[in-house]
Amino acid sequence: MSRSAHPAGPRHADVMTEGHYSAPAADLNVLDEKVWARTVTRDADGALTVGGIAVARLAEEFGTPAYFLDESDFRARCRAWADAFGPDADVFYAGKAFLSRAVVRWLQEEGLNLDVCSGGELTTALDAGMPAERIAFHGNNKTVAEIERAVEAGVGRIVLDSFQEIVRVAHIARSHGVRQRVQIRVTVGVEAHTHEFIATAHEDQKFGIALADGQAAEAVRRTLALDSLELIGIHSHIGSQIFDMAGFEVSARRVVQLLAEVRDEHGVELPEIDLGGGLGIAYTSEDDPREPHDIAKALSDIVTRECESAKLRTPRISVEPGRAIVGPTAFTLYEVGTIKPLEGLRTYVSVDGGMSDNIRTALYDAEYSVALVSRTSEAEPMLVRVVGKHCESGDIVVKDAFLPADLAPGDLIAVPATGAYCRSMASNYNHALRPPVVAVRDGEARVIVRRETEEDLLRLDVG
Repeated sequence: MSRSAHPAGPRHADVMTEGHYSAPAADLNVLDEKVWARTVTRDADGALTVGGIAVARLAEEFGTPAYFLDESDFRARCRAWADAFGPDADVFYAGKAFLSRAVVRWLQEEGLNLDVCSGGELTTALDAGMPAERIAFHGNNKTVAEIERAVEAGVGRIVLDSFQEIVRVAHIARSHGVRQRVQIRVTVGVEAHTHEFIATAHEDQKFGIALADGQAAEAVRRTLALDSLELIGIHSHIGSQIFDMAGFEVSARRVVQLLAEVRDEHGVELPEIDLGGGLGIAYTSEDDPREPHDIAKALSDIVTRECESAKLRTPRISVEPGRAIVGPTAFTLYEVGTIKPLEGLRTYVSVDGGMSDNIRTALYDAEYSVALVSRTSEAEPMLVRVVGKHCESGDIVVKDAFLPADLAPGDLIAVPATGAYCRSMASNYNHALRPPVVAVRDGEARVIVRRETEEDLLRLDVG
């Protein structure tokens, strides 16, 4: 028995038998536009192209494995989110999904703000020229050095995650003679993943301050009492890979109730509410994500309705899409190495990457699609498991999928929707070299994060 594939992890997945998979598509050569970047297509010879460049050329120039990111698609998704929420709301790109200096510049040019959750992400953002006032700083255990850097830089908001952090940020802000803008992250007792949400007993996690037992209200009281902190709002985040708005509705109701309590007790109406991220994307044809305008309208309607019921002014809304922007814009290109049929089970297809460039399948039992992209094929579909080259039985890239039965070593296959969390979570397991990220746009391709070399590995080994 194994847990079913669940994009946010197996914790709430149902148990189902090994070998659960969908039937093969009618035509394996057809690319489902839901899971591929917008400029991806097949050329006259049947090879996949992105930004007008064939994958064979990309593989020859940049090698495999490699992440190829459709810059035009990324920018278009940034604009779509900004347009959907409009000037009276804020969109913060969640840098943890994937961050580089090039991405920071794109965000700035397209009018988005940036959410960071570590000193390294903050350094990247500042080095690439993102104005500090457009940066939000998250994290459940920010170090003193990280908070010092954020306060010195003048970040627009620091999200407070604990009672200790309230005091820590206040002390550092006071020592620098500034009044730091902050939000309080609260745990609202709602955890939402994909099509389901659970609305009880989810205070048991490392993030946020629980609404239960008046803890969040006490955090507000302590923050308002500190002159070096300016409390601008409440932050909540309820899950990952969410398609259904029901969880947001419960979360918003509880956050608005807290805002009403703050008004009644302290005479203050906090001006902002951050609903976090977690909006879903299509990893397979079975996923059905919402468009940004639909999401914006749904969230705005929920908050407005709850505020009207509580007789509160509607606060400014913030959201934090990361995966929803970068996830669909990239694919990982691999070369097939070996093919091992197991009679009556499936065929194992080994590629030149693996869990070092995509840990999500091994870590979360996540589902992905895969396609033969160096050519088309009319061969019958065969059930495959795409695996990597690492010394680990759990080194699985795509658990169950269909590829043409004439697949051969040397063919190029690609896994779409790998823009989020794949390069960010990549590792050097087995001393693998982390792949490059190549941006493709209008017939041109350029490296924005270079491939690691053996010299990079040895340079860190000072023994």
